[in-house]
Amino acid sequence: MGIISIQTPELKKIVEATQTYNKLRRVVSRIHYLIHSVHYLSIYLSIYLSIYLSIYLSISSSYLSIYLSIYLSIYLSIYLSESLHYVCLLSTLVHYISIIDLSYLIYLSIYLSIYLSIYLSESLYFLCSLSTLVHYISIIIYLSIYLSIYLSIYLNLFISFVHYLL
Repeated sequence: MGIISIQTPELKKIVEATQTYNKLRRVVSRIHYLIHSVHYLSIYLSIYLSIYLSIYLSISSSYLSIYLSIYLSIYLSIYLSESLHYVCLLSTLVHYISIIDLSYLIYLSIYLSIYLSIYLSESLYFLCSLSTLVHYISIIIYLSIYLSIYLSIYLNLFISFVHYLL
């Protein structure tokens, strides 16, 4: 005996809606996986770049380190804004948000990254001027690693919060 199937228009609509829902759910799970991968990659890259930059900045002069950190902050802010724009574009596939909201998020990320980098470069310069030459490199490395981990977690929470609001 076979399975008896009753094909009514309502049943067909329910089956199609269920299939569409399952496809959309798979797309959403892939997007969430991609967003989490971006988060972990940003934490890894921030740790790697902080170690590299702290060693490089400890070798160079203090004025050069301030200008270099400001320049790199502008560069990284553009990169972060593009990443945030990419994440927001992915979220538009699931949630519909306006272009104005995207531009506000991009400008906010650029502003925050420039402001925080100038503040951090001044703080590092002040701490380096107070420390002795023996502890100079270790303080810079540990402080930059700590701050990069803290800022990457903060940025990830901010992106997650923005994604939750959208």
